[in-house]
Amino acid sequence: MKWRLLRQILIMSKWAFTGIFLQALLCGVLLANDGEAQKVSLEDVYLTLQVDNVKLEDVFRKIEKETAFSFSYNSGIIDHHKRISADVQGESLATLLRLLSKEANLSFKRINDNIFVNLQKESEAPELIEVEEAPAQNIQIKGVVTSEEDGQPLPGVTILVDGTTIGTTTDFNGEYRLNDVPEDAVLLFSFIGFTTQQIEVGSRSEINVVMLLDAKELEEIVVVGYGTQKKADVTGSVSSVNAETLNSRPSTSAVEALSGRVAGVSVTTNSGRPGGNTRIRIRGYNSINSGNEPLFVIDGIAGASIDNVNPSEIESIEVLKDASATAIYGARGANGVVIVTTKRGEDGKARITYNNNFSIGTLARKVDVLNAAEYMEVERRSYDKSKDPLPAYDGKLFDENGKPLYDTDWQEETTRTAFSQRHDFGITGGNEQSRYGLFLGYLDQEGILLNSYFKRYNARFTLDNNVNDWLTVGGNLAINHTKDRRIDGNVGGLSELRQMLETLPIIPVKHPDGTWGSNADREGTEQGENPVRLLEETNDTRNTTRALGKIYGNIQFAPNLEFRTNFAVDLSNFKNNKYEGRGLHSISKDQRGRAQVTSGFATYWQFENYLTWKKRLNDAHNFTVMLGGSWQEYTTEQVYTKIEGFNDDFFLWNNLGAGASVQPSSSDKGRWAINSYFARVNYSLYDRYLLTVTGRYDGSSRFGKNNKFAFFPSAALAWKVSEEGFLKGSSAISDFKLRTSFGETGNTEIGLYQSMAALGERTVVFDGNRGIGVGQSRMPNPDLKWERTAQFDVGVDLGFLNDRIAVTFDYYIKTTKDLLLSSPVSYITGHGSVLQNMGSVRNSGIELMLNTRNLDGAFKWTTMVNFSKNKNEVLSLASDQSEIFPGPWFLGQTNVIRVGQPVGSFYGYIREGVWSQAEEELAAKYGAKPGDLKFKDLNNNGQIDGGDRTIIGNGLPDWEMNMVNTFSYKGFDLSIELQSMYGNDIFNLTQHSMLDRTTLANSYSDVLNAWTPENQNTDIASLRREGYRSELDTKKVEDGSFLRLKNISLSYNIPVEKINFVNISSLRVTFSAQNLWLLTDYSGYDPETTTYGDAFAQGIEFFQYPKPRTYNLGVSVQF
Repeated sequence: MKWRLLRQILIMSKWAFTGIFLQALLCGVLLANDGEAQKVSLEDVYLTLQVDNVKLEDVFRKIEKETAFSFSYNSGIIDHHKRISADVQGESLATLLRLLSKEANLSFKRINDNIFVNLQKESEAPELIEVEEAPAQNIQIKGVVTSEEDGQPLPGVTILVDGTTIGTTTDFNGEYRLNDVPEDAVLLFSFIGFTTQQIEVGSRSEINVVMLLDAKELEEIVVVGYGTQKKADVTGSVSSVNAETLNSRPSTSAVEALSGRVAGVSVTTNSGRPGGNTRIRIRGYNSINSGNEPLFVIDGIAGASIDNVNPSEIESIEVLKDASATAIYGARGANGVVIVTTKRGEDGKARITYNNNFSIGTLARKVDVLNAAEYMEVERRSYDKSKDPLPAYDGKLFDENGKPLYDTDWQEETTRTAFSQRHDFGITGGNEQSRYGLFLGYLDQEGILLNSYFKRYNARFTLDNNVNDWLTVGGNLAINHTKDRRIDGNVGGLSELRQMLETLPIIPVKHPDGTWGSNADREGTEQGENPVRLLEETNDTRNTTRALGKIYGNIQFAPNLEFRTNFAVDLSNFKNNKYEGRGLHSISKDQRGRAQVTSGFATYWQFENYLTWKKRLNDAHNFTVMLGGSWQEYTTEQVYTKIEGFNDDFFLWNNLGAGASVQPSSSDKGRWAINSYFARVNYSLYDRYLLTVTGRYDGSSRFGKNNKFAFFPSAALAWKVSEEGFLKGSSAISDFKLRTSFGETGNTEIGLYQSMAALGERTVVFDGNRGIGVGQSRMPNPDLKWERTAQFDVGVDLGFLNDRIAVTFDYYIKTTKDLLLSSPVSYITGHGSVLQNMGSVRNSGIELMLNTRNLDGAFKWTTMVNFSKNKNEVLSLASDQSEIFPGPWFLGQTNVIRVGQPVGSFYGYIREGVWSQAEEELAAKYGAKPGDLKFKDLNNNGQIDGGDRTIIGNGLPDWEMNMVNTFSYKGFDLSIELQSMYGNDIFNLTQHSMLDRTTLANSYSDVLNAWTPENQNTDIASLRREGYRSELDTKKVEDGSFLRLKNISLSYNIPVEKINFVNISSLRVTFSAQNLWLLTDYSGYDPETTTYGDAFAQGIEFFQYPKPRTYNLGVSVQF
């Protein structure tokens, strides 16, 4: 949280002056010491002082040594480069101050024994004012100041007697002492990030105060590209999520923690596998052949992987959504930018934190498949209409009466109660010179499918050092290692997920003799695999080690001129190991086991420098100018090897030499680089009218030699209406800001070397003989250039009733042009197509964020709602194209990109039901008979063919919404989170196997409603042993809308003052549960699904890893 950063800056500066003065780096106020007024005039105080070319602060310190007076001032008004020379021999202090006033353009006001320093207005002559105050009554007040958030003492809190200059600050233990306080006095307690408190003294001699968090102050600072800004001064669409919000529910990844927190950001968890994939989109899909993922910036390192960041180490996440915010990242900002700031060391005595979380995961819901009795009924009905005789009742599976010996629930057999644990440890500390932080983490997450798991080990160290008053250096190093045993690496085929549903219920896990059961035990079925055996005898692991390091230097050339340089390196090494045992059905007798090893490494470095200049002219004009350059390079290599023919399964992949047969292997290497120059100007007039202008000039190695560089500009305006005279100070409308922006950003995420010609092997015939030659396999395009996204945004920020109600609303239109598409070329070129810039796509939508404080006081109730609605439309494709079939291909095209439609629309036939007996004659014209599926003949040509396919659905939602209600009372906190998605379809390709192939494998229980002469009002075909019915049609498209109770958590802050045997400053216990309840019409495990990794396959499912329902118990302790 930013208020914590500001608080620590205050504390650090306080130490710098040995606990006497409090100076903040940003506000730097040096407070007066408590003391009794001195009635002697400055004209009557004489001193001798001789200084030559010294800083103004040194002059003040010499005067303080020679007299009883102390100086109080804001360090920001002092010209630290100004040098003073003076020779005063027995002159009055007033004379010396007038001299300093003239030399340094300052004014002095003496109150009692304090001299307050301010800037002198240009029109004023050297100014010196003296004010005397009567001494107060001799009453002493003492006490301790603590934080409402964690009960910890607050060092650096300012305590002033209202209407006087009597004051002090709390020490490191939050304690204070004030002398000579009038009995009728009012004490003012103030600290950045907390609301100022007014306390009447009365007759009390001890006053302890609990400081209350100021919600408005907490949100004051947000991180933007290459700097920070006050939230009130941000002109673009930027959303910030602090650490408290991110950690309000247990999350194993940073993206998962971000889910549902920001309007316009769609985070879908497409698999229940531990460490499984999540997909994040900001304001829709912008590209077809380039990437759609946002740019992640981790502690200033662009492109770093967010998957390796421990969510408990995150201080804040800022999401940059409009062009004004993202244009500073130019060619990589088209899909939005996510800036992650991790925790660092803090000044103060060592602070130790430890958090743990233990969880239990179970299968949240089952898919309804046939049990043993139902399967036997379906088998009988299917064979009744088959030429094949009903198989004999084998004694391995049936008793003497032909009844099944087994009724196996394969979903029960392949899943388990999964136990997981997470431990996080941190220690921070430091002083005014240096600050350090050490963070350690361990995650051991079991999957609900047998033998699946994800483990993560992470360590991170940070160090920041103030070398002197103009130079700060520091750095951080993070090392992360993950180990993942994957289950859903294969799609379809003999995958564990498919066999879990398709294995017959009459098959046992193991026969009494210890042999594995499988569908092969029942004659006439497909030769499937026992899913439990697959889970035990297939090992598919991925090990990844990553090191992310950064060093920086910050040079303060002048109070308003700062230079920052940093160099970062991201090193990663991975190894995928997979072994399939010799006894599996997918492994033939000749193959005798199969080992596959893929290993590789990647190196990324980044060198950036930027200069920031700030200037305020009078009270009207405020400028911030930033100029910089960035140089980035990425290199990767990998090798793939496959070996077969092992004599046993003992070595797995650990001894490839034990295999007899080396299969085709491969290797590759890639490199890209980006050079960039960027600038941003922020201007404000009277702190009410705001302007931001940004530009970035990028050059990328990925594009053609004629278009490697491009310029990406943006501009934004904002008007803080609430600062106008007619609204300022209003409690009814406490915040009102209008924003608008326009700009362009780019997209570099295409394959490497796409603009260059490529060579490949070709079969040639020469002189009647066939041979292998090398020829050009890809046509070059030296004009290949960036995809450009232009975005217009208009927004409003509103606060009502002193911000008890806060609203943020945005409307945007985002158009991407120059899409990278394959365009057909003349056959005389020897190529079928070439990658060119053509086509465009548009996203438009609204975003709404609502935060309310419904109840204050002892019982608190807050609500957070965010709502997003995005409309996607393809505007144009290649000149001679109206549609593209991007894949995935599943017995034909599954989806289509068509002009005038959203990207990735589902493509197939319209199922009208089943042919009835009354339609027998008409059915015959289409080659069908009663009981067969009936499809709509769209082109009316008397047959069902490819021309009858059309758009039958889309996986993109009409809108998304999240709501979080939080209730607090006497240390207890209850949080309830609801997640909703509406209008999204799911192409349930699992139905292809689970409805079409009765008796070849197990089926959905829906087949019990199959067509019969007595049951003709159905859309399920009659039961026959006809195998696959390959048509992809509307029956397989289901409504994926849902409402989910995503999280409910109950926490209790245990009063630490009752714990005497150990020095604990805070202790919090939390019980939570995720995925407790789901309301949906979808028949699969979960409507939030995508099986394929293709960009436009959202909502296409083919046997998914089910999501668990989890229960968590966690403890957070701070020492």
